[in-house]
Amino acid sequence: MNERKPWYSPIGQSLSCETWETEALLRLLLNSLDPRVAERPDELIVYGGRGKAARDEQSLQQIIAQLKRLKRDETLLIQSGKPVGVFKTYEDAPRVISSTSMLVPAMATDAMFKSLEEKGLTMYGQATAASWSYIGVQGILQTTFETMGEIAARYFDDSLKGRIVLSSGLGGMGSAQPLSISMHGGVSIIVEIDEEKVNRRLLNNYCDIAVHSTKRAIELAQEAAELKQPLAIALIGNAPDVYREMLNLNFTPSIVTDQTAAHDLVDGYVPEGLTLEQANYLRKNKRKTYINLAQRSVVRHVKAMLEFQRREAVVFDYGNNIRGQAYKNGLERAFNIPNFVTQYIRPLYSEGRGPCRWIALSGSPSDIYAIDEKLLNRYAHDTRLQRWLTYVQNNLHFYGLPARTCWLNYEERIELGQILNDMVANGELQGPVAITRDHSEASTIAAPYRESEAMKDGSDSVADWPILLGMLNASAGASMVTIQHGGGVGIGNSIHTGMTVVADGTLAGAKKLERVLKMDPALSIIRLADAGYEKAQEMVRTHKLKKPL
Repeated sequence: MNERKPWYSPIGQSLSCETWETEALLRLLLNSLDPRVAERPDELIVYGGRGKAARDEQSLQQIIAQLKRLKRDETLLIQSGKPVGVFKTYEDAPRVISSTSMLVPAMATDAMFKSLEEKGLTMYGQATAASWSYIGVQGILQTTFETMGEIAARYFDDSLKGRIVLSSGLGGMGSAQPLSISMHGGVSIIVEIDEEKVNRRLLNNYCDIAVHSTKRAIELAQEAAELKQPLAIALIGNAPDVYREMLNLNFTPSIVTDQTAAHDLVDGYVPEGLTLEQANYLRKNKRKTYINLAQRSVVRHVKAMLEFQRREAVVFDYGNNIRGQAYKNGLERAFNIPNFVTQYIRPLYSEGRGPCRWIALSGSPSDIYAIDEKLLNRYAHDTRLQRWLTYVQNNLHFYGLPARTCWLNYEERIELGQILNDMVANGELQGPVAITRDHSEASTIAAPYRESEAMKDGSDSVADWPILLGMLNASAGASMVTIQHGGGVGIGNSIHTGMTVVADGTLAGAKKLERVLKMDPALSIIRLADAGYEKAQEMVRTHKLKKPL
């Protein structure tokens, strides 16, 4: 049987679709499956263990075909990665509406989902995989950068120089860790069992060196910390084994977390004592045995993190539901480890600041650099933005379609749409730009073990907000609107929504951009204001975000 050729996004000015709006979605879909971007593109898996862009090869081919003939007043519906209909709507309606991984709440278990997935009835979409907005490590990098910056400011005199951070996972999400720690001057030891992933991170300069010995990793880390020089060390090994070994060696890092795909104990986590090859064999041939091993291992893994915490390391859960997995398997103390959102990120959301990303559909890196310069000049007063853009310009390479991510506040996001649309209209860019985001803001996701954990009013499990936001973005004319289940923390643990809107240089595009980029961040502020956060309530009043009821 002939192997399928890899997918690559078209670039340049020629259109495969009727409009740039639909062309943008086609290019984002194919970009998310680019072998330079996706983790396992042959399986349509983009990142996060099993997060897919389309359900199967036939569905992918059908989606591509439908996008190429979609009219400017039609909308394509996608049910868990499979196209199920095209409807006549209107030009301001979304071109694509997608719902992924949704189950009736009482049935939202891993076992039920797996059964339906094996029957070909659903797929796991993670977040930006099924939303076709994945851009590789940069997509999560600034969130990690902001998290490490808040920790540095709170505990270490605003710098990680001389500090050692221990974490795990060098997949699509976890590989942001060593870069963000180096950006703050720190030393990182990132444990990864898959040597192929380690080699990829070395090639793209996300890590500086790889070692197989825990003792050697500690020696190198301590030497760099004493010199107050940043160093990113990839330690090839299994996280639960390494964490316990470090404890036995009486080594306590300054900061400890974990970003393995522990939300999925079967396909995303390797139990202690196993090699990757042994794990793959057991997954395929002795699934129940594997699950039992993983359940025991994750408890011991989190116990090790709790012991680091007792030894006065700064320890936090980095959004992979590792605490929830340990708690479910009998570790009652698991939630003594705090969550990164509640500790370090939610205060930024309350200010209206959040993640935004844009992708140059032309395929030209010069478009991204031109936008960088425009923003650096426009926001010369914003030291955070200046430091971020300067760093990524110098240290990040583009893979697939050139893209940039940046945390912007409410006003800046609205202005961004206008800036990009004007640049396209004026010929300053070689092509239109897609604007999108991840799913981690206040109203974009309900995740009681992550983004909505420990809400001030107790509304952790209230999932109305992402549903409202998805419908609102559809009403505002976003080009693609997705509503999804389970991303990041696993089936049964989250409901979330994504959106994409396109700056194509037209007046109609400008109106869509203004509506969407006002409403999308505004609802996140309103959600936190409704929950009682004073800063968010102040933002609602300052920006007059809603009319009096």
